[in-house]
Amino acid sequence: MSSIEIKKSYEEINDKIKKGTAVVVTAAEMPGIVKSEGVKKAFEKVDVVTTGTFGIMCSSGAFLNMGHTKPRIRTTKVLLNDVEAYAGIAAVDCYIGATQVKEDDPLNKIHPGAFSYGGGHVIEDLIAGRHVKIKAKSYGTDCYPLKEYEKTITINDLRNAFLYNPRNSYQNYNTAVNCSKKMIYTYMGILKPDMGNITYSSAGQLSPLLNDPYYWTIGTGTKIFLGGAVGAVTWQGTQHSPGGKRDENGMVMEGSGTIAVTGDMKEMNTEFIRGASITGYGCSLMVGIGIPIPILNEDLAYFTGLTDSDIKTPIIDYGIDYPNGDVRVIKEVTFAELKSGNVSLNGRSIPSSPLSSYPKALKIANTLKGWVEQGFTIGIPQIQIPGAPFSRNR
Repeated sequence: MSSIEIKKSYEEINDKIKKGTAVVVTAAEMPGIVKSEGVKKAFEKVDVVTTGTFGIMCSSGAFLNMGHTKPRIRTTKVLLNDVEAYAGIAAVDCYIGATQVKEDDPLNKIHPGAFSYGGGHVIEDLIAGRHVKIKAKSYGTDCYPLKEYEKTITINDLRNAFLYNPRNSYQNYNTAVNCSKKMIYTYMGILKPDMGNITYSSAGQLSPLLNDPYYWTIGTGTKIFLGGAVGAVTWQGTQHSPGGKRDENGMVMEGSGTIAVTGDMKEMNTEFIRGASITGYGCSLMVGIGIPIPILNEDLAYFTGLTDSDIKTPIIDYGIDYPNGDVRVIKEVTFAELKSGNVSLNGRSIPSSPLSSYPKALKIANTLKGWVEQGFTIGIPQIQIPGAPFSRNR
């Protein structure tokens, strides 16, 4: 935690968890405690704050090992329900990406494309225990002579199946609007012309990295809730950018930190992992993540006590600016404004809607709270995620 003073230790908090005496609250409950008792007393009272988020996270996928065949095959191309998985890893290992589409998908040839089935749906089908057809090809070698292999399997037939997502749980993200004159189809959903609607994707005050905006407690080895199972943070995520704009209290105001995560698909359930089809854009995966934040100092009590009214996100034009790579902030808006259903912009009241699920995020935070109360200890980061210099008005 660099120069940040630690007033409670991981060991102290984990010992209380093991004894069943730890005070655990969700990030939805912590603001009320901070408001009524103040930051100092909230820090003294609360040991762990649980967080949650559930939304589309494109940089996701799964490593699968189908086990050796007889005769053996060294796969060079693998299809699962006609969705290609990358086979250039080892003989029977492959990686299926959430955004890969079926081989015969018409894509956007008939615009907007439906993208009805892709890698994220394969992952959901496997976790659900549904049948998935594997087709594998090879050029054949002396030690791996088989050139073609087909089999219908379930996840239980796979030797290994684990989610590995290179970029999840964006700390903050753009809010989208369309300033062009035509309807557009984006990863932020369908956007009406002339700023006809606003979309966003965040759990706001529940979001894991917004509750620890400097990643003091999050790093390689942090234990998390992932898709309904126990998972772990493995590294900083791709596009991790801790130097993003922050307000006077140190809270990020734009896309900043990300994390890479992993977990055993055989332990997950489809309530918290779902394939997604984004009209006119592509396929993806909806991922549920929750991180327990140990309250090691008063600053963490402060950040976990912030509400949607305290956290801002930038409104970006996805009709002209974003596709041209000339991103400018039209306005900064709080998550409370977004969640109200209408945002005031340029003298107009524009309807806003989420792409992520706050109720599902809250369920994740409450589920994780129950885990901690039942003995789920806090994972101590072995490698810290790179952060920004700490600054907060006190």
